[in-house]
Amino acid sequence: MSIDLRRGALHVTAAGAAFALMSAFAKAASQAGVSNYLLVFARNIVSVTVLLPLLLRQGPGAFRTRRFGGHLWRSAFGLLGMYTLYYAISHLSLAEALLLNYSSPLFIPFIAWLVLHERPPALLIPASLLGLAGVALIVKPATLGLSLASLVGAASGVFAACAMVSLRRISDTEPAQRVVFYFGAIGLVVSAIPLWWHWQPLDAQQLGYMLGTGLFATLGQLQLTRAYACAPAARVGAMGYSAVVFAGLLGWLIWGETPDAWSLLGAVLVISTCVLASWQPAPKAAANRAPISPEDAGS
Repeated sequence: MSIDLRRGALHVTAAGAAFALMSAFAKAASQAGVSNYLLVFARNIVSVTVLLPLLLRQGPGAFRTRRFGGHLWRSAFGLLGMYTLYYAISHLSLAEALLLNYSSPLFIPFIAWLVLHERPPALLIPASLLGLAGVALIVKPATLGLSLASLVGAASGVFAACAMVSLRRISDTEPAQRVVFYFGAIGLVVSAIPLWWHWQPLDAQQLGYMLGTGLFATLGQLQLTRAYACAPAARVGAMGYSAVVFAGLLGWLIWGETPDAWSLLGAVLVISTCVLASWQPAPKAAANRAPISPEDAGS
């Protein structure tokens, strides 16, 4: 595979902008009265609608898998991450909600060590602990009395990490588009169940916000797929944190959100340690597997 770092970085940055816009539409939808259940359902139905024609062009083999159980595990954790992320977006500033979700690389070494028996590099453990201290500065448990929204936002990062570890177990045979499609399809079926109790009539504005959430989430995932086809994830993945910057700008322009000094310090610690984690050599058991990211886990 030829490496084009410039194109890869541009695609990752475009993905970051798309995920920031997804978050802005999700927040606007929540403020317009759309429930979290409907947002997750809309996100999945748009993803399936967009990706299904792309896979149909490739023929029946594009859907064939012997790892359906792995897809189920990855989808379960991804859905939990999606529900918690959208809840955090509706109650926190955009930048804080996305940053807590993007903290997932801090949890991956410990989860992979426990589940996959992949011992992380020695430097990664203290770096991850330092990054978790950054998460604590954003959550501020001492001053806010363990805010539920902050805890749910942090949980979205943990669930995203679990989804990525689950993805790592199947990505040696499952291409990216198939993984994203199965996640959307399984998520569509599961997220339709709560609508039996939580369905609500929607006006044109609410439908527009829901459509924007789903379209920009899917666009972001497709941009990531293109990015990782141009360059290794470790070389361009750090640009994915541009989503936090874009989200911060949107939050400031639309809702007047401004982070305090502790949150900024926490953001620096989280992003720097996550970037460091992405540059560490992968364990031999996972060296040839597909790249993973918080977005692949179901932002």
